[in-house]
Amino acid sequence: MKLYIVRHGETPWNVKFKLQGTSDIPLNEKGILAAEKTGEALQEVPFDICYTSPLQRAKETAGLILRGRDIPIIEDERIQEITFGVWEGRCCRPDAMEIPGEMLDNFFHHTERYQPPEGGERISDVVKRTRDFFLEMIHRSDYEEKTILIASHGCAVRALLQNVYPRGDDFWHGKVPPNCGVNIVEAHKGVAKLIVEDAVYC
Repeated sequence: MKLYIVRHGETPWNVKFKLQGTSDIPLNEKGILAAEKTGEALQEVPFDICYTSPLQRAKETAGLILRGRDIPIIEDERIQEITFGVWEGRCCRPDAMEIPGEMLDNFFHHTERYQPPEGGERISDVVKRTRDFFLEMIHRSDYEEKTILIASHGCAVRALLQNVYPRGDDFWHGKVPPNCGVNIVEAHKGVAKLIVEDAVYC
């Protein structure tokens, strides 16, 4: 089994440094072009099925990568982005910060200290739900020989990859996954390993 785990393309809120979370923001022109180019780079990959976050930016990315192919696309809430609650839509640019700066720093550099706002999720919540999804995938005997596209989000992608990163490594593995970054995981009989990390084809 091979899992191609892709972060969505760029959105208008990415450009404006707004926290998106589960706000349903579409791709911008650059994000659409990047997803199309990623699809061109992966056109020889024999995808059998696709799982996507139900959020529009992930679904658009999956659709553009798979354009012209008759491949099932299944939405799964377990791989949608972390919820930021009342912070969603607020700016997190250093010169226009609309959330507590120490919490943003904790989110990216000291995840164990991160405290979500009202209505938000803990990072551990995202790790748990994405782990449920990941384990289901790699233990499905009918998927053993399949190649699967998974379209998700920055925090959710890193959460999924906690299942293959070396134990004790930092959550973000050095950085936020790039827009349309591709991580490839190979799995056999429930044992998974990362073989490509954060590849960008656009």
